[in-house]
Amino acid sequence: MTENGIGVAVIGAGMAGKAHAAGYRTASTVYGTELPPVRLVAVADAHEPLAKETARRYGYRRYTTDWRTIADDPAIDAVSVVVANRLHREIVETLLASGKHVLCEKPLSDTMTDAEAMTAAAESSSALGRIGLTYLRSPGVAFLGDLVRSGRLGPLIAFDGAYWTDYACDPQAPISWRFKGPAGSGALADVGSHLTYIAELFGGPVATVRGGTLTTAFTSRPKPLGRVVGHEHAEVSTERELVENDDAAGFFVEFAGGGTGALQVSRVAAGHANTLKFEVFCARGSASFDFRDPGRVRLCLPEADHAVAGERTITLGPDHPYWRGGLPMDAPGVGIGQNDGFVFQARAFLEEIAGVPAAQALPRNAGFPDGLRTMRLLDAAARSALAGGAEIAVPH
Repeated sequence: MTENGIGVAVIGAGMAGKAHAAGYRTASTVYGTELPPVRLVAVADAHEPLAKETARRYGYRRYTTDWRTIADDPAIDAVSVVVANRLHREIVETLLASGKHVLCEKPLSDTMTDAEAMTAAAESSSALGRIGLTYLRSPGVAFLGDLVRSGRLGPLIAFDGAYWTDYACDPQAPISWRFKGPAGSGALADVGSHLTYIAELFGGPVATVRGGTLTTAFTSRPKPLGRVVGHEHAEVSTERELVENDDAAGFFVEFAGGGTGALQVSRVAAGHANTLKFEVFCARGSASFDFRDPGRVRLCLPEADHAVAGERTITLGPDHPYWRGGLPMDAPGVGIGQNDGFVFQARAFLEEIAGVPAAQALPRNAGFPDGLRTMRLLDAAARSALAGGAEIAVPH
């Protein structure tokens, strides 16, 4: 950070890259704590038209096709890394070595070796290494997490969660980096990484995984004739390539502090564009959330009068996390969604770089050790599947 404020850049201009770019642009407009000026410096992407358009669309000063120019630019202080998982390590380690603060998209990488090396690099650097666990910024998820961890609902008994998407339902959807990599690097890593950190928000660290399954519904996909961005379809050729990883996965967990969990994820769940949902059952009540209705949560609390006992719906508003001051219109019942989570995430990252006192700042983003923890849980689920559902301990 310089006298001119915080210079930011985004490496990767695809679907999530745009969300990061937009998040930085909006971050200084929410909440009351003053930030230094935020300078939108550069967007990098190997596909020049995409880099150019994203930079123009979100007000960044320049674009580049070479991410190394961002590492070498002294005007840049903070960088989001939003590229294919297998590319994370080289970029992140280079940025940290150059003194840039890094916000890396989840998961850290597609291999444990790279994730461990990235974590070690972050811990030995004077710069921040943070990971985007965006759904922790959803007001409903954060509110229920606080409610359960406070003990209001009593000890956790069970967590039941699913993250179903359908972006790969069409067997003619083109092959891309998302379909390449080792076992567990498909749907399990892509959307399962979100579900696992949400499960641990409620239950604490997972001790063991069992009953793991990995399923590949479509074993090959056509090669695209052009570039594939995000989950978009593209014109394809008649030539096909093998799908290397999982379309769907499921597993059970035992939490170290007590309680169990059942988790399912899919990228081939027809009719579910982006369905993240969970229920939490505790000794004195239960709670549930469905991201298709992110402005409301459901609670079942004890009532002395059994005639009025039962589940109730709570509309979120200024009394819940992130809402007050975090939206242009922060009244109850207004729209909220995943894009807002990227704004809150960017704001927290910038506040930490600026040294905003913790009492005035948003909760900090998770660090690389947290990202490594998620990777170890995903790895245990994949190893359980490869071992026929065997019980696998999750390293601490």
